[in-house]
Amino acid sequence: MPTPTPEAAAPKRDRTRYLYLAVIVAVVLGVAVGLLWPSVGKSLAPLGTGFVNLIKMMISPIIFCTIVLGIGSVAKAAKVGKVGVTALVYFIVMSTFALAIGLVVGNLLHPGTGLHLNPSDVSKVHEQSADAEGGVDFVLGIIPTSFVSAFTEGEVLQTLLVALLCGFALQKLGKRGEPILRGIEHVQRLVFRILAMIMWAAPVGAFGAIAAVVGATGWGALRSLLVIMLGFYVTCLIFVFGILGAVLWLGARVNIFKLLRYLGREFLLILSTSSSESALPRLIAKMEHLGVSKPVVGITVPTGYSFNLDGTAIYLTMATIFIATAQDEPLALGEQITLLLFMIIASKGAAGVSGAGIATLASGLQSHRPELVDGVGFILGIDRFMSEARALTNFAGNAVATVLIGSWMKEFDRERSHAVFAGQNPFDEATLLDDGHSAPAEPPKEQVPAISGS
Repeated sequence: MPTPTPEAAAPKRDRTRYLYLAVIVAVVLGVAVGLLWPSVGKSLAPLGTGFVNLIKMMISPIIFCTIVLGIGSVAKAAKVGKVGVTALVYFIVMSTFALAIGLVVGNLLHPGTGLHLNPSDVSKVHEQSADAEGGVDFVLGIIPTSFVSAFTEGEVLQTLLVALLCGFALQKLGKRGEPILRGIEHVQRLVFRILAMIMWAAPVGAFGAIAAVVGATGWGALRSLLVIMLGFYVTCLIFVFGILGAVLWLGARVNIFKLLRYLGREFLLILSTSSSESALPRLIAKMEHLGVSKPVVGITVPTGYSFNLDGTAIYLTMATIFIATAQDEPLALGEQITLLLFMIIASKGAAGVSGAGIATLASGLQSHRPELVDGVGFILGIDRFMSEARALTNFAGNAVATVLIGSWMKEFDRERSHAVFAGQNPFDEATLLDDGHSAPAEPPKEQVPAISGS
């Protein structure tokens, strides 16, 4: 009996703090290499790409396990539907707010005035716009060609559909489905353990990604675009701390600063990779640890990654105004609204990876104002930098949405969240799982009537 004591005490030491310090150092070194040796920096791009691909490799199994465990353990399917409808309505409302605030700031700043655009990248833009899907193709694309292809092709919405079907099927099986649920629970533990191992490659990935973008762009290319960049960053900050902060406090009585501090490591990961997808698995785990029930997390987070793209909405708004103004073809307010509404719809389902926003921007202009597509080539130079703010805002919006919907559905353990924010109940960085909190069969500890045992 005495031997388990040191074993139990060992995981309490959070060695991952050194990992995230290493990420910061790697980012600084990447900037230095990109500035001093641009050709070397550009050659390091595969390091960043490889790390993001490792993370993306884990997203489909994590979403599948989380949703199946959440829905499969719910007694009433109507509860799942209620969460889904509430989430979608909320996403539409917040996308409208993001669109509006981007329009206001864009029309106040008039970014792009006096610029002489270089259309040399037009061919690249046309390739991206040609690859964009139409509305019918998008809907049909949600259906995978086979059950297994939903996992092999890395399509989030296809995985979501298969997971929903499996979860509802396990509901119908009742007691006979419990062994399958337990098996999926063990698979989830394996998947999160693999993810924790992959995270130790984050400094290498961050170093390669930052060195490549600084080496390719340099500081000189950013000077003429400083207004649009700073304007976009300021707009995102206003949206996160002004709009989202107010909604979070009024709807759930949660302080936005405490929530964002709790997710600090995820923001650092996104900042170094320019991909909100890189933090998706950790957001799922951390929201469950915070006290939001498994079904709410399992439905809201994956759906939000496809439908709650607040940062992308702001980006599309300001980038469109920038391109039109820079080419001396400013858009009337009515044109801005109709074009941007189309882009918001077209962006639904876009992955949270660098490049998704530029493709949506190009396809929207191609369909509504083809003469403006040439200007998209100029914004490609800073899209990598703007994608960081875009991804951070999208991530913050999905974290806020999860807490809000959990609170509205009465599936949010408020006392547990207070303990987590205060540091009394730290997140387990070794397993990314909370055994005593996330198991579907365990009843709730306090007053919250959790549907899966939060």
